[in-house]
Amino acid sequence: MTYRLDQPGRATAAPAPARRRLGAPHFGSLPLGDPTGGADAIRWREQVDGKPLYPRVSIRRDVVLTMTDGVRLRATVVRPANRFGQTVLTPYPAVININPYNRVAVDALDHTLHAPVLGKALRTASASIDAAGTGLEGLTQLTKTLSGGVFDVFGINRNLVRSGYTQVIVDVRGTGASQGKWQILGEREQQDSVEIIDWVAEQDWCDGTVGLAGWSYSAINSLQAADKRPAALKAVFAVEGCDDIVRDIYITGGMPSAFIPTWLSAVNLLKWVPNPSTPVLDILRGDTLRWARDRIKSPATEIGSLLWGFLTARDDRIFDDPYFDERDPQVDRIEVPTFTVGAWHDLFGRSATGIYERLRMEPGRKQMLVGDGYHLDVGSGYGGKSSPPRLDVLERAWFDRWLKGHRNGVEYYGPVTMLQQGGSWTSGQSFPRPGVRTQRLYLHNSSSGSAEHAVHDGTLSREPVDHLTSIHVRADIRGAMSRDMTQVTAGAAMALGPTFTVDARYQERGGLSFSTEPVDEPTTISGPMNLRLNVATTAHEAIWAVTVNDVAPDGTSTVLTNGALSASNRALDKSKSTYAADGSLLSAHHYLSHKRKLPVPADEPVRIDVDLVPTDAILDTGHRLRVDVYAASFPRYLTVVPDLIKARGRRQRLVLDPRHPSYLTFCAGGQF
Repeated sequence: MTYRLDQPGRATAAPAPARRRLGAPHFGSLPLGDPTGGADAIRWREQVDGKPLYPRVSIRRDVVLTMTDGVRLRATVVRPANRFGQTVLTPYPAVININPYNRVAVDALDHTLHAPVLGKALRTASASIDAAGTGLEGLTQLTKTLSGGVFDVFGINRNLVRSGYTQVIVDVRGTGASQGKWQILGEREQQDSVEIIDWVAEQDWCDGTVGLAGWSYSAINSLQAADKRPAALKAVFAVEGCDDIVRDIYITGGMPSAFIPTWLSAVNLLKWVPNPSTPVLDILRGDTLRWARDRIKSPATEIGSLLWGFLTARDDRIFDDPYFDERDPQVDRIEVPTFTVGAWHDLFGRSATGIYERLRMEPGRKQMLVGDGYHLDVGSGYGGKSSPPRLDVLERAWFDRWLKGHRNGVEYYGPVTMLQQGGSWTSGQSFPRPGVRTQRLYLHNSSSGSAEHAVHDGTLSREPVDHLTSIHVRADIRGAMSRDMTQVTAGAAMALGPTFTVDARYQERGGLSFSTEPVDEPTTISGPMNLRLNVATTAHEAIWAVTVNDVAPDGTSTVLTNGALSASNRALDKSKSTYAADGSLLSAHHYLSHKRKLPVPADEPVRIDVDLVPTDAILDTGHRLRVDVYAASFPRYLTVVPDLIKARGRRQRLVLDPRHPSYLTFCAGGQF
């Protein structure tokens, strides 16, 4: 079904031919189910890559915005300019990016990508060098992001500005050249975002219409600002944002991630780098002194509390606390058109589909684009013959439609565009895919003959075991060479080879594997998953990590999705969990709070539900579905010291019990 959007915020169902009758005609045509965007996308790309409305841009890097509490934020304002470099006075829509990574880094990126000869050469080389099938495949997957458009969404987008926009890039308070204390997406920082929007809308170079764009942190604060519903905000383009920071990355399954201290340290270091664009002026007007005073007051924001919490478990930020409730965007409150981009193995993997699902608006006004990658390689390969348009092309089309009112057909793109793992790019109307149904496969102790390298080679069966069996597994550090490692490093480890991306057999040597028989025909898996396990440990805490894999006939085992849970965090919030029509648990939501932790009795089996990141995949003929169960996956999942003490010397075991079976619940087409 398509939608007719003749008035903002209203839509009526319409047959496809009605699209030709919409007010002003839009360019080309977009056949349903075309992930490339068809003729419409060709026009979008031509508009970005062709002759711009204005030949140059004018950049001011010394702009000061004073917040209502007196804190001075620093910004860069980029406006269209004529061929003599003179700033165009015509007011245009403004696109705002607010990020904590210091405008010094943004400027360096801008100078590199727009340097004469060098910039174009880098983008061309990025698009053309492809080492697929070799040991350098992961490296070229990373470098292809340069040509995929994400850095234009993140930093200064000169093509966008030359087409008739103003861009405003702001250092988050307490970072870059902005004053104040960094709040890490906190309440005052969210108020800053709204005040920035209001300030921009009132400037004589803005026509009163504002969009928000960003990648990662700036995508999250774009969603935060949108849920406040500021009047001037008309659209959001969010690349790899997040709506549940706790479960995605901070304390997945109740266990901290190695990514957080690494990331916090990097931002804290960057915030000590002053912006060199106006050093003398900053000293004369007192900004340098105020900046230095604020940095000294908070030299390493949250590092101490994070360390204290990790060592003692006495800090609220080690649990799902109101600290995080304040920071999670209230996606269901967002009313403006929102385009969200994600990846199946992103740091915020579950948010890729979760944000789209929670947006309460008709498809077309909301769009979802999900690739089969990580955090740092988003947009890699985009713009190819069978791929979605580049991210900068989609951003321009999105803002042209919703900020300028151009009937360019972007609302008919998607609305759900996904790179199916094991398959190709597809575009459709919904996630999960139509035609899948809830299925259950039991963990069985009989050998599949496909994972003899693992600690245990079992099967996934339609029937549970008929007798009691215990299978022991010990913690090891093989997770340091796995897709878990690549995910926790935001994709950086993919440059180290296929062991870190598409072949889990090394990690499986330390785990328990359970595999189906080879499928007789291509079989789709789409949607959330839950793994129920009956487990025990000799200690008073246990760590369980799980992956679900696609196993090729040659034995290559590729992780499709993952999850983890510490046994003490097994308490389930049923009101926030997802169930199938038959009552089967599809997505477990654990409390992960200090007061809801449960005791772990030594050597007594307990039932846990490991929630797995929703995914979309297809098993080709002859492939198997596999569940791998591990006693740990370091450093993807860390254990706070008090829990580590409780778990010391532990021997964990999976208890296959016909009275309390262990099984995978998922949605698939076809029968396993």
